Amino acid sequence: MKSSRRGKRTSTAEVTNVSAQGFWLVVADRELFVPFADFPWFRDASIGQILAVEHPSANHLYWPQLDVDLAVESIEHPERYPLVSRAPSARRAKPEGAQAVRERRPGYRAGGRRRSV
Repeated sequence: MKSSRRGKRTSTAEVTNVSAQGFWLVVADRELFVPFADFPWFRDASIGQILAVEHPSANHLYWPQLDVDLAVESIEHPERYPLVSRAPSARRAKPEGAQAVRERRPGYRAGGRRRSV
């Protein structure tokens, strides 16, 4: 008995491997690595969410369960697309009244040396 030929690929984007550092993605016969360090939206995602990638156009990838849109070029050259946020960083953001709480802490000296972060 002879097997029939494989069918046509229905998707031109496919996740082939996931590791602790990122995942491998095949897009139109090119293999790309998507590191979690450069694409943090995927770091805490489930395997199923990462595998559910769509390729709506030649240079566009979409993960609907994560609501993440990426240009293929941003994966190939992440240095050209730095992550920028206008939200205040956790180090700089202080809750209201933070200074008053700090001044009441035992051993706190106003004008004392601050530990560098």
